[in-house]
Amino acid sequence: MNLRTPALLAACAALLTGCATKDFVMEKIGMSETATKKYVDGVATDLNGRIDKVDEASQTRVNALAKDLDGRLSAQQAGIDSASRTAQEALERANAAGKLAAGKFLYETTLTSQIAFGFDGNELTDEARKALDDFAARIKAENKNVYIEIQGHTDSTGPEYTNLKIGEQRAEAVRRYLAVHHGFPLHRMNVISYGESAPIASNKTREGRAQNRRVTLVVLQ
Repeated sequence: MNLRTPALLAACAALLTGCATKDFVMEKIGMSETATKKYVDGVATDLNGRIDKVDEASQTRVNALAKDLDGRLSAQQAGIDSASRTAQEALERANAAGKLAAGKFLYETTLTSQIAFGFDGNELTDEARKALDDFAARIKAENKNVYIEIQGHTDSTGPEYTNLKIGEQRAEAVRRYLAVHHGFPLHRMNVISYGESAPIASNKTREGRAQNRRVTLVVLQ
């Protein structure tokens, strides 16, 4: 027997073993790559699904908020549209002066001469005080941070300049009463006189002139 034969056999065995081990390792690596790819694909699919759900939920919330905002704006616009011209002007003035938190018109209340003032006077009657007491109680009950424009109006009797002064005096009388008797802060109220320039009735009749002699309180927020 040739002495080199065992060595040659051992070398061949080692070579064959090495080839088998390499094939086994490669097979395991291939399985690992396949499993890893499958796992990664699964994670990606799950993540995309979650993102889609988040996007859908976010879009639903955005749509709900947009719908709510549209509703509020529509309601506010309806309130503004129903307000008098002078109330709309009050809102514009207050917004321009930066007096409002929400830029909203809430409502307006008018005191006519039957309960407020005589022909050329500016003294509040008992009926006018009662009306202002009710107005103040409503403001306090609503507990809102409001801004009030107090507008003085007159009929067309007498000179225009005189009517402007009378309108201002009437509005100031109302502001003073709300400040002194109900603690309304002066910086949250403003007075303006329209004089005879914004009638709500004909100045040709006694009844119409009585309606035009009035004070209007415009409540804004």
